[in-house]
Amino acid sequence: MFEKDKKLNNNQKYDQAFIDAFSITKDKLNNNLIYESISEWDSVGHMSMIAALEESFNISMEMDDIVDFSSYNVGKALLKKYKIKLK
Repeated sequence: MFEKDKKLNNNQKYDQAFIDAFSITKDKLNNNLIYESISEWDSVGHMSMIAALEESFNISMEMDDIVDFSSYNVGKALLKKYKIKLK
């Protein structure tokens, strides 16, 4: 994403992808953040967020994982598949 991302830990990179893609504040990142729960998380916003994650973590997500990425919490579990460690 940006040069500053290299200084962020994995949790911060993960959060930043949501914050940047959806133009939301950190306090919105919780169990209630699911696909289409906010107007910004539509299909276009979803792909922006996926692109940000792929760039930040230098991964290429499989289509099934992109489709299954339905919430803030589900995304954390999916990234384990790509050996991304999150708290």
